[in-house]
Amino acid sequence: MSSPALDTLDLGDPDTFADHDLDAFWRRLRDTAPMHWNPPADGRRGFWVLSRYDDIVATYRDNANFTSERGNVLVTLLEGGDAGAGRMLAVTDGHRHHELRKILQRVLSPRVLNEVAQTVRANTRQWIREAVESGGCDFAEQIASRIPMTTISNLLGVPEQDREFLLSLTKTALSTDDEDVDEVDSEMARNEILMYFMEVVEERRDSPGDDVISMLVGSSIDGAPLSDEDVVLNCYSLIIGGDETSRLTMIDCVRTLAVETGQWRRLKHGEVAVDTAVDEVLRWASPTMHFGRSVVRETELHGVTLRPGEIVTLWHASGNRDERVFERPGDFDLGRTPNKHLAFGYGPHFCLGSYLAKVEISELLQALRDFTTGFEQTDEALPIRSNFLTGFSTLPVRFLPDHSGLKEVLQ
Repeated sequence: MSSPALDTLDLGDPDTFADHDLDAFWRRLRDTAPMHWNPPADGRRGFWVLSRYDDIVATYRDNANFTSERGNVLVTLLEGGDAGAGRMLAVTDGHRHHELRKILQRVLSPRVLNEVAQTVRANTRQWIREAVESGGCDFAEQIASRIPMTTISNLLGVPEQDREFLLSLTKTALSTDDEDVDEVDSEMARNEILMYFMEVVEERRDSPGDDVISMLVGSSIDGAPLSDEDVVLNCYSLIIGGDETSRLTMIDCVRTLAVETGQWRRLKHGEVAVDTAVDEVLRWASPTMHFGRSVVRETELHGVTLRPGEIVTLWHASGNRDERVFERPGDFDLGRTPNKHLAFGYGPHFCLGSYLAKVEISELLQALRDFTTGFEQTDEALPIRSNFLTGFSTLPVRFLPDHSGLKEVLQ
């Protein structure tokens, strides 16, 4: 892959990420252009690009000068707004964001999710064991796609027969591995997810259960019940967020450990804590490449005047490799500490599902450690095409069994 010049690269184009290795590009931005202007291209608006960790964190903290309510990813920011603004947690600010977050925290807190975590553990160990005993699999399709979708579907009360359908929609909504899928297809997929949950919400109003959707249906803010649209939009956010980040991180984790054999040995022999390893896996993968904000009040950064209405993008893909914060950021180090990565964002919009994602990645690492002596990639991995997410949609691997670990009796 080539390393493009600063003035020729368009971060709004998904092909940019498929066709280029951007490590050197991000380093040049951090060093020479921390406030970089991505000019308009192909009918898309231009936008500002923040690449340094400290600038990203400062902007996440600043609710006075920046807002999420005109979109928080390029696909909606460049279209002029997000239909869920003021109703979906990710694109809501201020008092309503605080109250909506409190509602969702009740069902996504570590205490409540303890039982869910036990199910994640059982499923992950079963699926890894089966893959090891069969010799190998497409890890992306057969394991990484199942763990998060099963978990979030259980929380939302999505029937098992609908999960494959929803997974196919989430893959198309924000990324794809098919060059023939365009933005119209992605928008249709997003709409299908919304329509699906509209039907489920109607069912839960008639017959509530003990799932997250039923809880949302019965919730209110300042005495006003959440509308069907409020519930549907937040279900959309949960299913997308609960699937994509964990799935892509797990795929990247196995792909990286297959070649980083020294780091694999550290994990296998218990030389690094699993929790510490999870954070490095997240930093390294950085599956969510950016989030965005719109300027609401004139402000200045690095001598540049930002004017109301302008778009500012915050690139985790660069911030998580910032030499000013991370020692040897280009090294994959499972023992890295401290590790204040930006994989879950920062500030008021810090990812609500972070605990669950860490549980899923932790259980994957433990199952790999217990049931295999190693693994190798057996064919090329197919990259996704997106200007928002990064990772792979396929990962053929062969597992080497750890026979002593495989003797474990499943509980």
